[in-house]
Amino acid sequence: MSVQKISSEEFKNLTNSEKPVIVDFFADWCGPCKMLAPVLDELASETEEVTIYKLNVDESPDIANQFGVTSIPTLISFKGGSEFKRHVGILPKDAILEELA
Repeated sequence: MSVQKISSEEFKNLTNSEKPVIVDFFADWCGPCKMLAPVLDELASETEEVTIYKLNVDESPDIANQFGVTSIPTLISFKGGSEFKRHVGILPKDAILEELA
């Protein structure tokens, strides 16, 4: 499975899952976000333990504000619609599941 870009409208439905979901809050102009993208793509293709989505903070400022995202990239893990872990900045692939899933 690949990382899917989601909108504000899709956010609530897609994060309300019993399977852990990681949302990458990003922006197209963000250098560190671009560095993290291939790591998340690789991780998404290697595991079915977690679903990974990308949410563009410029296109969905309402969701970014709702979750207090002030720095990007920010990875937030959800389960059953509730946030359970968060990390700001870049993580190596091996640490993402340990840290967030």
